[in-house]
Amino acid sequence: MNWEQLLSLKRFGDTEKRNRKDQDETRLGFEVDYDRIIFSDSFRSLQDKTQVVPLSKTDFVHTRLTHSLEVSVVARSLGRIVGKHILLKYPDLKKKGYQANDFGAIVAAAALSHDIGNPPFGHSGEKAIGEYFISGMGQKFKTDLTDKEWQDLIDFEGNANGFKILNETRQGVEGGLRLSYATLGAFMKYPKESLPKRPTPNIVDKKFGVFQSDKSFLDEVADELGLHKLRDDNHMAYTRHPLAFLVEAADDICYTIIDFEDGINLGLISEDFALEYLINLVRDTINTKKYHSLTNTKDRISYLRALAIGNLIQEATSVFIENESSILEGKFIRSLLDKCKYEAQINDIIKLSVEKIYQSNEVVEKEIAGYSIIADLLDVFINAIDNTYHNNASNYDKLILLLLPDNYKNIPKNLYNRLLNVCNLISSFSDSYAILLHKKIKGIQI
Repeated sequence: MNWEQLLSLKRFGDTEKRNRKDQDETRLGFEVDYDRIIFSDSFRSLQDKTQVVPLSKTDFVHTRLTHSLEVSVVARSLGRIVGKHILLKYPDLKKKGYQANDFGAIVAAAALSHDIGNPPFGHSGEKAIGEYFISGMGQKFKTDLTDKEWQDLIDFEGNANGFKILNETRQGVEGGLRLSYATLGAFMKYPKESLPKRPTPNIVDKKFGVFQSDKSFLDEVADELGLHKLRDDNHMAYTRHPLAFLVEAADDICYTIIDFEDGINLGLISEDFALEYLINLVRDTINTKKYHSLTNTKDRISYLRALAIGNLIQEATSVFIENESSILEGKFIRSLLDKCKYEAQINDIIKLSVEKIYQSNEVVEKEIAGYSIIADLLDVFINAIDNTYHNNASNYDKLILLLLPDNYKNIPKNLYNRLLNVCNLISSFSDSYAILLHKKIKGIQI
């Protein structure tokens, strides 16, 4: 892989090459990506989607939207630091107009959209969709789908759904948001299809990032960016775009530190635990005089959080820069934070967060409710759409179809696409809307 190709400004439908030196510096193409994402309906819906605690009524717990904004800020810093190094190492890039801020803009936009495909109720929402097909009413469709189509559904993945949302063509909208291919490459943490499932220890194989319906477009993006094929068989998998490692690092930094902070503010983790765990990350940079001048828990935790994020940004960029050649060759197969000197401290924080936050009664009880809500919504919409396709829709089915947004009313002929469209529809719901619609469908609220 080479950086000039990886920094492609090409967008869906382009017939001529976009050169960096010809860009309008007041509205750079990579910055346009950020604008298009932030003004999209799919991004706005993240304001009412779970990050840590579903449907929390407190004013300081993060939603997917606030989390995505914070990840984007961290990602921008990561990108700029790395970009400065790359331009020094490859001076020809600078001659062609590239700047350190370009790297920051690409990574910031990709990070902003990294959760755009996630369903309501957090990661349990993904599992709930999968369970509907594994052990729910969706089992009946298995024999009519290919193995890979079935795997897409039973392992429903927010990353693949995000790629679909960003690029899906619908009537009057060609190529979705039409982001630059550089940003799409950085977005793709798992540029592979759903099968085979985790065949290697390569970080690319941890999950999957493209549905069967979108493979041809991923091929086009990968070809433009010069991503290498990982396998010679019939199973699609590409090396990561190098900047995807920075998007992943920004997400890892934020959920490790900020989810932990949320747990402290909710009272799920005691201040004594918090101080001990966070100080282990900041011993080399903490100003003890300033720290001891802070008189309340929230200020002390905020100070430690800021220092911890700063230290992890420096660590992640150091690991990237040290391994840049290996990353370009597609030989670097772990996340950046897995290789940093704070790996043990990060794992300690995550372990405590799992025990005290992610498995707390408040979280578990709401995730259980989410399973039932998502299963019921899937069943109602899939039956209505499938019955309509087969010309045996009931009056109830016809009423359900009236709830469909305009861009979902064109029913696909292919069963897989019909099922995937419904999963995409349910995924677009916010937590609160999913609950409200479920109550109305069940006759609990009119």
